[in-house]
Amino acid sequence: MFIYSLPIFFTYIQLGTAQEYMVTTLFLIMLLAIATPADSFYKDAEWGMVSELTMYQYLFDSWNGQIKLWLVFWPFFIILNLSLYLTDNLARSGNFTVSSWDEVHFILLTPAVFWIIAVWRNSLNTCSRYWAISARFVTLAVVFEYALKLVIRMDYPRIFFQCQEAVLDYASCF
Repeated sequence: MFIYSLPIFFTYIQLGTAQEYMVTTLFLIMLLAIATPADSFYKDAEWGMVSELTMYQYLFDSWNGQIKLWLVFWPFFIILNLSLYLTDNLARSGNFTVSSWDEVHFILLTPAVFWIIAVWRNSLNTCSRYWAISARFVTLAVVFEYALKLVIRMDYPRIFFQCQEAVLDYASCF
């Protein structure tokens, strides 16, 4: 997810120490633990017969919060993060231009928003409160990742895209 962007973030942006980020992360997890209902109504949702489920019905039920959490969380999580990871690696190696990097992140924004809302709504469809808290924390981490990518694009494109090299078109970094 955003793990591969963190070394760049910590190296070039001195906004705090690692201990401050750990305390902030723990505070956020505690806040999510308080905000996530503690009642015993966590359940495994009925998903019906897999052979009868269409893609439209899967997406509709995901949006409405009627599917098991792991069935909503993992497919989007793997595809979204694999796409973001490949995009960033291609951009850092010089195979993607800056505008292509922007376009891919803009295209992936809609599935990311859908995934965040769907996971948040389906987080109660699990057997444990801790899975719900973990899933909600990861959705907030995706929001942080997109904010980090916006900061990199707006303030530090020459560092991330290595625009100081003569091979790249210097004007494409702005």
